[in-house]
Formats: sequence, C-alpha cells, structure tokens
Amino acid sequence: MSVYRTGRSPYCHFDFQWRGHRFHGSTKCTTRREAEKVEAAERDKAKRLVAQLAAAKTSLRIDDIAERYWQEVGQHHAGADGTEHQLALLIQFFGKDKLITEIAGDDVAKLVAWRRGHRRKTSRSSTARLISPHTANHTTKLLRTLFARAKLWGVRFDHEPRWSKYFLAVPPERVRELSDDEAERLEASTRDDYAPFFAFARASGLRLKECFLRWSEVDWTAREIRKTGKGGAHITVPITPTIREILWPLRGHHPEFVFSYVCQRRGAGPHAGRIKGQRYPLTYQGVQTYWERLRKRAGVVGFRFHDYRHDFASKLLRATGNLKLVQEALNHRDIKTTTRYTHVLKSDVAEAMERVAAESRNRSRSGTVRNLKPLARQG
Repeated sequence: MSVYRTGRSPYCHFDFQWRGHRFHGSTKCTTRREAEKVEAAERDKAKRLVAQLAAAKTSLRIDDIAERYWQEVGQHHAGADGTEHQLALLIQFFGKDKLITEIAGDDVAKLVAWRRGHRRKTSRSSTARLISPHTANHTTKLLRTLFARAKLWGVRFDHEPRWSKYFLAVPPERVRELSDDEAERLEASTRDDYAPFFAFARASGLRLKECFLRWSEVDWTAREIRKTGKGGAHITVPITPTIREILWPLRGHHPEFVFSYVCQRRGAGPHAGRIKGQRYPLTYQGVQTYWERLRKRAGVVGFRFHDYRHDFASKLLRATGNLKLVQEALNHRDIKTTTRYTHVLKSDVAEAMERVAAESRNRSRSGTVRNLKPLARQG
C-alpha cells in the first residue's frame, strides 16, 4: 500500500509513482481512512501534473519558468536589468521549487503585501522610503506574464488567479512644468560637463534611460536619433537645430558614448583606476546622484528628472494644440497616455468660450439695432 505510518510522525504518509515520477509526503491525517482519501486526491493531482509536463515539455518550477522566460524574452527587453530584478524577487518570494501551477490567488495577495513592505533608497542617501504602488505592481504584472507565457508552452491552470483583484490603485501621475526662473537657476548651477545631458533631456522629451546615447544611434545624414526605448519599442528623435547645437560639440569627447563627464578626483573603490581630468561616460546612477545635488543647489523643489518629459510635452501641446503630434514626439503607443497633458489646453478652451460669447453678444446688439430703426422712422 502507498499509505503508511512512520514511527517519527503521528500522521500517515503517502508514497507512489506515476509514469516515472515519484510523489510522496505527509497526509496530515492520523486515521488510515482519511489518509487514503488524501492519497487518492494526490494521485489525481499527480496525473494532471504529469499530463501537463508532457504537454508543456518544460519544468513547472518557478525557477525554471523564470529562466526559460529570461532566455526567450526577458534578456532582450530594453530594461533587461529591471526584468532580471523582478524575476529574482519572484524566486525569492516563492522559492525555487514552487510549481507555477500551485500559485493561487492567496499566494498573489501575499506577494503584493510582501512587496508593499519593501523600501527603496534614494541614490546615495541613507533615507529609505516605501516603494510606490506602481513599482509593486511591476512584480505582479511579471508573474501574470509568466502565466501567459506558460500557457503558450502548453501549461494549463485549474485555478488561475483573477489578476485584476491584486493590482494596487495607482494615483494619477501629476504633470509638473518648469518655470523660466527654475530653468535659469538649474542651468546656472549645472557643471559644464553635465550641461549638455540636461539640455538634451529638456529638448528631446526622452526618458532618463533613453537619454544615454551612443554615437552609433546618431544619424547626422538623416538628421535622426534612432534607438530602443521603453518596452523594446524603437524610438526616433529628429535632430532639430537645437539638438544639433547640443550634440555637435561633443564629438571627440568619447569614442562610443555621446555624454561624458570630466573626472574631478582620482578614482577609488568601484571607480578605482579613473584618472583626474579624463572623460568617462555618464551613468544612470551617476546622473541620479548628481540630479539630487543639483536640485538642492538650485533651490528647485518638487521637480523630478522625469518632469523634464512632462515639461516638454506640456509646452509642445500648448504651442501646437495637436495631441497626435505630442503622442508621436513622446513615442506613446496609446494616445490615452498622452491625454494627461490636455489640461494645458484649458486656457485655450476658456478663450474660445469667451470668443463665442462675445460673438453672440455682437449678434444680439446688431439685431436690436435693426429692430429699433423702423420705430425711429415712425416717430
């Protein structure tokens, strides 16, 4: 019989094989009759699992699912580092041997609660803050993606979580514009070697990660910058006279990267070997650190680096009134994302309403004058 007792446990255990796979464990039951019911249920579960394995031709361990997804898809993402980090978080939470078919809604709820308790340091500051709901949702979305990918591999889920229940509400993203005075203070406080990078960010509207250009992405002949952006999308930025004026003097500073900085002191620690006075490529972390210091020096409050993108979009929409054009400039896939900037047209709407009202008043006055003229002749 596959149900038995051991002297070390008060519970009955099961141990059986199905098509070359061994299944064993505790039934958590003390009576044989109850244990046999559990064993029968485990046999049914084992049959379904072996059938899924045969159909999917893949391991169902979350570690193996994550590795296959990484090899087929994740490593090719524009933000591959972020994808790798999120996969590591899933493996850390569930454990390497957790079967993806065993993940239920309660497990996802616990994952979300676990992520909400995570804190993130800001640059080199010792201050840590809780991650945002938007960041926590990234982990849940990737787990949902793994489920979808597993289905393509032939895996079937008896009780897939209802994903919409587990996404945290994200407050609408605020749109912050840069005033002329703030722009002047930031420009005056920026080091000369960092100035082209920030000028380019403001002139192009690109995201921070997209601003780190390579010379191979700059096509002077076609007057375009072509590179891979968020989500692997191919983005194109026209080299306007303003952008050309920013980039052209940077030729010769570095053979591969467009934006570089001048080392201020001899390198130490992770930067050991760097020579004072030499140029090195700007990095994501380096720019974030410098940005925090720059804002403090300039006395600019409540303006994030990403707000350069909002500032660019708001001013472009106000100048053109063309939402589709702004969508193309920001490389948004869905115009719904671009509609967050329609607030800048409210003043135009107010002006248009006032013009309509004024025209109505003029027509009313004209009609009154025409009606009064016959009466004047009769008198």
